[in-house]
Amino acid sequence: MKTILVPYDFSKEAQYALDFAIGMAKKTQNKLELFHVIELPVPQTFSSFGEAGAFSSETSQIFMIELVEKRKKQMAEFEAEYKDQGFVFQTKMVFGNPFAGISKEIADTRADIVVMGSKGSSGLEEVLIGSNTEKVVRHATCPVLTIKGPVKAGDIKKVVFASDFTDVPGEVIERLKAAIDAIGAELHLVKVITPSMFETSRASIKKIKDFIEDFEIDAASYQVYNSTSEEDGILEYADDMGGDLIAMATHGRTGFLHLLSGSIAEDVVNAAHKPVWTMKIKK
Repeated sequence: MKTILVPYDFSKEAQYALDFAIGMAKKTQNKLELFHVIELPVPQTFSSFGEAGAFSSETSQIFMIELVEKRKKQMAEFEAEYKDQGFVFQTKMVFGNPFAGISKEIADTRADIVVMGSKGSSGLEEVLIGSNTEKVVRHATCPVLTIKGPVKAGDIKKVVFASDFTDVPGEVIERLKAAIDAIGAELHLVKVITPSMFETSRASIKKIKDFIEDFEIDAASYQVYNSTSEEDGILEYADDMGGDLIAMATHGRTGFLHLLSGSIAEDVVNAAHKPVWTMKIKK
């Protein structure tokens, strides 16, 4: 792991993500980039009668100038705070759409992992709104670690990797191993069986054992777990065994196909209170 990218919007969740990433960077001595996107306002606003609001536009410009200066000062304060912490720390601020900006920065820096905060959402809210975090999870070309609460990298002792253990890309496993090594945790494997996706325990255990052998996995444990749905089973198992972080691969589907099939990984990211590591499976 060489570059840790932390999208930062000055929310408490973003601060949780930064605190976690700082712990990772101190241990690995990798570069950490704090990345902030300022969304530009619409050039002018219109009243209910369709008239341009010059005053509102001028007010917006003044507000934007003040915001930019404030953010520059805050980013400089971050640089001063972490300049002598044993790792390279840098900040970057751009203008535009947050998701587009983050996606471009992932590509430009060849980020090894994105650590970002998330409030989470579910149901209708998730369908109508969607969060920048969810979009990054779905589209990012590198692993994404979502953080929702105060947690330190050193607190992660047990990582739960949930999968069906068939056709898992080797790159996903290599990135997962790197993340586990970076935080010094042990790996636990789980396959969730549901009524609609039934499989015998013998068949499931064989898949897990073959997976362990094929990828030379050093697993602390493996388990077949029954539940009413895969996402519920993953969350329940992580709670039952005291897991500190959940890891999954995501297919990254979009549009109508995503609405039809959903994404277990995204559902877990939205619902979990624990940190969740995800990586998109390349098509």
